Amino acid sequence: MKTRIVATVGILGGALASLAGGANAPRERVAPIIERIRQADYAGDRAALKRLRDDLAPWAADATVGSRVRYWQGFALWRRAFNGFNDQAPAEDLAADLSAAVADFDAALALDSKFVDAQIGAISCLSNLAFLHRQDAAAIQDFIRKVGPRVEAANHLDPDNPRLLWVTGANRWYAPAERGGGQTAAIATYEKGLAEARRRGASADPLEPSWGEPELLMNLGWSNLNRSTPDLDAAGRAAESALALVPSWHYVRDILLPQIRAARDKARGEASAPDPSRKEKSSCGSARP
Repeated sequence: MKTRIVATVGILGGALASLAGGANAPRERVAPIIERIRQADYAGDRAALKRLRDDLAPWAADATVGSRVRYWQGFALWRRAFNGFNDQAPAEDLAADLSAAVADFDAALALDSKFVDAQIGAISCLSNLAFLHRQDAAAIQDFIRKVGPRVEAANHLDPDNPRLLWVTGANRWYAPAERGGGQTAAIATYEKGLAEARRRGASADPLEPSWGEPELLMNLGWSNLNRSTPDLDAAGRAAESALALVPSWHYVRDILLPQIRAARDKARGEASAPDPSRKEKSSCGSARP
C-alpha cells in the first residue's frame, strides 16, 4: 500500500509540474525572442527586426502574454524604422514600418487598455509619421489629432515613465518655446527621464518594458552635440556612458561618438588657429605681413 501511495503522489506531482510548465511555456518561448529584438535594435539589424517580429506571431493572441507580445512586435517595427532613418531608407519603407507598429501597439492596448508603454510607442510612431509627412499640412494636423489623446492617456497612467519622457523630449526638441518646447526643455526632459530610469531599474519580468537608461543617455549625447551652443564634453560623457551600458550599440559606437570626436577636433583646430585679423610682431617691434 505504501508503495502505491508513493507512486500516486509521484504521478500527481509530475502532472502538476507539467501543468505549471505548460502555463509558463509561452513566457519561456517569447522571452528569448524579445531579447534578440533588443539586440537587433542595438546592432541596427533591420532584417532581423522584421524576422523576429514575425517569430512572435504564434503567441500574439495568447491569453497570458498576448498584450506584451503585440507590444514587442510593434517595438521591432518601431526600431526598424528608427534604424532606417540612420540608414537613409526610403521614406515609404519607414512610413510602412511606423504605421504597422501603431497597429501592433493598438492591438496590445485592445488586450490591456492600461498598458502605458504601448501608448508611448504609438505616440512616437505617429510623431515620426508626422515628420515624414511634414510637407502635407493636412496630414500633420491629422497625426497631431491622433497623438493628443494618447499623450493625455499616457500622462494619466504614468507621467514619469522614463520611456514617455524619452519620447516627450524628442518632441520638445522640435517644438517652439511657446508650446513648451525648445532645446533646453528637451534636455531637461531627458535628464528627468534618466534619473527616473535609474531609480526604477530593470524589470524582473523580461516581457515588461524597462529599457530607457541607455536611450536617454544617447539622446543627451546627440542633443548636447547638436544644440545651438554645443557642449561637447557633456555630449561625449553621455554617449560614452550609453556605450558602456550597451557596447554593441552600432549607432552610438559607429555614428554618434565619431561625430562628437570630429566636432571636438574641429573645435580644437579652430581654437589653435591664428587669428588672421591680428598681426604677429617681431621681437624688435616691427609688424610682420
